[in-house]
Amino acid sequence: MIAGVGVDMVRIGRMEKSLDSEAFWQRVFGEEERAFLEKLAPARRAASAAANFAAKEAFLKACGKGLGGFALADIQVLRAESGAPYYALKGAAAAHMAENGLHVSLSLSHEDGLAAAFTVLEKG
Repeated sequence: MIAGVGVDMVRIGRMEKSLDSEAFWQRVFGEEERAFLEKLAPARRAASAAANFAAKEAFLKACGKGLGGFALADIQVLRAESGAPYYALKGAAAAHMAENGLHVSLSLSHEDGLAAAFTVLEKG
């Protein structure tokens, strides 16, 4: 049963500027996520970071939480060996999923200067 859906879009150019701030990196991206993003070439890093940020907001929307509902760094977005994105949740975000018996699916895309994320929460 679908328990929540969230979608969000982020301008890649805006993210590129934000990545110049170390405070932004620390507040928004978790440790594993930063390691993943830092390995990418700068142009690809901005697109992937924008997609990850969109995924964080899509997750919050699917959970019915506003920005600040969970720490953004606890909503990590990583990639499987196949390249498929997935959430690696920590803290209150992970506790919320466990307490409510939820599973989350994620799809990311970026093109023409925009990154998008679509999230589905399922119960059971």
